[in-house]
Amino acid sequence: MSVDTTSRVFSEYLTHEAILKYTRSTAGYGVSYLLDHEYKAVYLWALDHLPQNLKRDGLRIMEFGCGGGMNLIQLISVLNQNSVRVERAIGTDFSSVLIDAANREARSYLQEQQRHQIEFHIAKHETLLDDLSVASGVSKQQVQNSQHFIVGVNTIRYSHHAGTELQTVQNLFDLLVPGGLCVIIDMNNGYPFFKSELKNKVRTQKRDECYLPSLEEYVSPFRELGFEVLRNEHFCWVPHSSGPLMCYTFSWLSPILNLVARSRAMRSLVVARKPETRA
Repeated sequence: MSVDTTSRVFSEYLTHEAILKYTRSTAGYGVSYLLDHEYKAVYLWALDHLPQNLKRDGLRIMEFGCGGGMNLIQLISVLNQNSVRVERAIGTDFSSVLIDAANREARSYLQEQQRHQIEFHIAKHETLLDDLSVASGVSKQQVQNSQHFIVGVNTIRYSHHAGTELQTVQNLFDLLVPGGLCVIIDMNNGYPFFKSELKNKVRTQKRDECYLPSLEEYVSPFRELGFEVLRNEHFCWVPHSSGPLMCYTFSWLSPILNLVARSRAMRSLVVARKPETRA
């Protein structure tokens, strides 16, 4: 993949349109539905598999590629509603535009006590540990082995697109405490109805779209770098752009669709745990 092509793919996240697309007030009903239902169920399942001692004194959670912060902000609310105490939450993104938007979102949607629990920093996936150390003013040694729970939603495919997935996953491994968990949710290349791909088929001048990995490609760097993979599957049929009727229709149809065509579901899921001791 050429540098020019990669730059064009990432450039959309530096625009005002990105703020509208990746912040909760303007992202649309479908995004809110996913955060409150499909993604929430995954997060709670994963947290049940965290060692109890990690949850006892309060969780340190992180989202890389957090965009405008809506997923991380919602995750804090979900955890508080389920009596899971959050000690600290960190969101990172390479886009300064979206990090500024995330800080505004936190001020708008979180209570004062919760706002003190969350911070957002500019950091790239492939240099996440170093960038986070510099941005937070904390030594690299203190940043290592510091996070209990890391999530990445619709973001790790950009590392695959740029050929830096191993560097990204190594950073996730280094950031997690032993026994810590990482949840990856991203687009399934087997889903046949992505709007951008359908439009590309009828365009006379094709656009460069972000590379979509297969489920095995999502899983591979986690296995290679020593994670224990707890779940890897296709799931979720609700589009981000759904209105209320489409959300509930696809939710109702999901058990049937999973039965007959699970490999074609819209998203891929990987839940991976850093071993408590290295083999």
